[in-house]
Amino acid sequence: MNKRILTLLLSVIVINTLSAQTKVIKGFVKDGHSDEFLPFASVQFKNTGVGKTTDSSGAFIFRLSKWPSDTLLITSISYKPFSIIIPKDKDTVDILAALEAGNASAEVVIKSKQKHSRGWYLWKKVVAHKDSNNIFKNDNFTYRVYNKLELDINNVNKQKIEKSRLLKPFGFIANNIDTVSEEKPILPTFFSETLSDYYFQKNPHRTREIILANKVSGIKNESITKYLGGLYQNIIIYANYIPVFDKEFISPISDNGDNYYDYRLADTQRVAGRKLLHLIFIPKHAGENTFSGDCWIHDTTFAVQKVILHINKEANINYVDKLSLVQEFKMINDSTWFLSKDKFIVNLNPIGSKNTGFIARKTTTYDKVIVNTNAVAPVIAKNKVVEEVEVPESVRDKNINWDSARTEPLTKTENGIYVMIDSLQHSPAYKKYYSALYFLTTGYKNTGKFQIGPWFTWISGNAWEGTRLRFDLGTNIKFSKKIWLHGYLAYGSGDQKFKGMGEVLWLLKKNPWQTLHFSYLNDLDRTQHYNTDIPADNVLAVAVRKNGIPIKFINLSQLKLEYVRDTKIGLSTTFGLLHKSYDPLKNIPGKTFFPVTSGDPLTTTEASVKFRFAYIEKFYSTNFFRYSLGSPYPVGEVEFTAGIKGILNSSYNYQKISGSLSQQISVAPLGKLSYNVFAGKVFGTLPYPLLEVHPGNETYYFNKYAFNLMNRYEYVSDRYAGFSLEHNVGNGIFRFIPLTRKLKFRQFWNIKGVTGNLGNDNKLLNYTPEHSFTALDNKLYLEAGTGIDNIFKVLRLDLVWRLSPHPLPVIKANRFGIFGSFKIQL
Repeated sequence: MNKRILTLLLSVIVINTLSAQTKVIKGFVKDGHSDEFLPFASVQFKNTGVGKTTDSSGAFIFRLSKWPSDTLLITSISYKPFSIIIPKDKDTVDILAALEAGNASAEVVIKSKQKHSRGWYLWKKVVAHKDSNNIFKNDNFTYRVYNKLELDINNVNKQKIEKSRLLKPFGFIANNIDTVSEEKPILPTFFSETLSDYYFQKNPHRTREIILANKVSGIKNESITKYLGGLYQNIIIYANYIPVFDKEFISPISDNGDNYYDYRLADTQRVAGRKLLHLIFIPKHAGENTFSGDCWIHDTTFAVQKVILHINKEANINYVDKLSLVQEFKMINDSTWFLSKDKFIVNLNPIGSKNTGFIARKTTTYDKVIVNTNAVAPVIAKNKVVEEVEVPESVRDKNINWDSARTEPLTKTENGIYVMIDSLQHSPAYKKYYSALYFLTTGYKNTGKFQIGPWFTWISGNAWEGTRLRFDLGTNIKFSKKIWLHGYLAYGSGDQKFKGMGEVLWLLKKNPWQTLHFSYLNDLDRTQHYNTDIPADNVLAVAVRKNGIPIKFINLSQLKLEYVRDTKIGLSTTFGLLHKSYDPLKNIPGKTFFPVTSGDPLTTTEASVKFRFAYIEKFYSTNFFRYSLGSPYPVGEVEFTAGIKGILNSSYNYQKISGSLSQQISVAPLGKLSYNVFAGKVFGTLPYPLLEVHPGNETYYFNKYAFNLMNRYEYVSDRYAGFSLEHNVGNGIFRFIPLTRKLKFRQFWNIKGVTGNLGNDNKLLNYTPEHSFTALDNKLYLEAGTGIDNIFKVLRLDLVWRLSPHPLPVIKANRFGIFGSFKIQL
């Protein structure tokens, strides 16, 4: 018995001694930007032979009797080395190693007599099997998608928030600053979760997404809710090009990817009984829109099991400091790999990477995947167009068990965001600062149920009015969610007259869109101004006018009634009634040159109908207005107008027909091509304001929709046809010059033309000694230009040449011009 007790005591002493001598170091290795854990990374004690690789989940653990060295070195191909000093006084050390993406070009030097590397041959295998591995090969499929979107402010100084008098009212948000999960402190500001069911049918091609639930911190907007689902954020790794914002990046799995990438086969691992091949890829050329990163390839099907993409530092994209794309696939049967998770993480730093910026994170997981099922057809049958997103009325207020709906739990920081945003938006200080910032950036200020602004039209000036003062007042949604009222009053110190406008918009229906709009205007005519212009009553307008060109002034009195009705297939119809009367004031023929037998000169009443077809056009909508985000197809418009004599002193009977077709086409990797073709005809003998006055530009601010070397009212037609074409190349030739590549200059060219004629009766009526109107007489007016875009990321410089008709103007400034414009773009 005593021997047994003694043996037991000795065993306990030995075990305790061994335990006391055992040292443990464990942890995880992850991508420092995407937070993805990195499998098979090398973890080694520096300058020793002791080491191992992380497992398939990025984890590692060492149990040692002593530390082999005082430094642990962690490396992974295409990442910068990570080292950490091991505390000597600790027996257990936990590590979370966040590796930063680095340039792997030095690692992809292949010393071989073979023409191609093993990585190249693997890439060729993947490309050869693209069609069989692409999920869109299936006749149909459906899945449940959970989408999580977060927006954070990074580089936040917690101490400044707590000490600053200006930020002191926001002191409570300092508790939400996350200093653990990020290298630099961040402040979460926006968070959304969306649950939806997605349906795809191959032939005929149809997709439908039904938003089941949506939870958003701070934003209540149905058009935004649509874009928080899964439909508009899919990235197809097997495609030749991958969209990043409005740019097309070349996929490493592109059919001609070896023109842009070098490939290396790094190693081979076995995970869950499957053999995976590790493929590394890096850009061949600086300045191209390419990625660096790696992927794991299944050795039997040559399908991508996981891919991590980082944008090239010199890619021609603005304000993006870092960007990562991650996709994971899982096998759902013996031969089909299906997307299981994707992540999109981007650091936006508008004023430099060391200053405060934003981090946007999108995580999407896919569940309940069913391929080639009869359940898809009945749902798809509800579609009116190829792609539809259904947002039921109850979605915004629908309560579901989000804990069970999520495929991964929220972090502590994410759980706190909803509470923090709600507290922030109800803070009086936040409301005050937000209102001030909104006023400065948009020009508008909400006061109770009303809105004033824009402030930049309050004071301006011109040769006719002298100093012009203007004040706008409108209503907002606190007044009504169905009716919007707006008006302005202006006064000129030179002509000493009041002008103004009043309008009412009645929102009849949002889906499909229906509005009724009535307005009255009595002011100088600005009908030749477009969205890209600086308005004539803007404080900057005088500074950019061309010298020596007389300013034409016409007063317009107008009554207008419009009814707009949209349909779900993209066809919108606008019915209009219009009464207008022109009163030429200066440098343009007046009413006395156009006598009439009845009614008032230059006065007309019109009825019109316009059809517009834009298939699968996307919109961003506010309560009363919506703004087009474009369509992948051509957008067509046709308008019919009839002038009716004898109504409200109108003096003319006539008919007009006009039409246009426009589109923006991706021509990756060579940028985007935009075109517009148009034509029209006027039936009747009419004074110039009622004919087609081709749009000119009398400022040095480039106008996308006008002819920039043509003066206003220079050419008049009663039948016409024209076109415009612009090719935005991207960095083009600028990528070959290190300085311009670093400055991210962009190249473009454009050409515009119009031809037309003026009938003899209209020539007799409009050719007056007072103004030399000109007819094109079937000649082609043509101007072409090129220049530099993205100067300082916001400016564009256009050099424009007038090419025809001949003879060209004698004055050199009318044959060549340099124009500037301003645009914030990515």
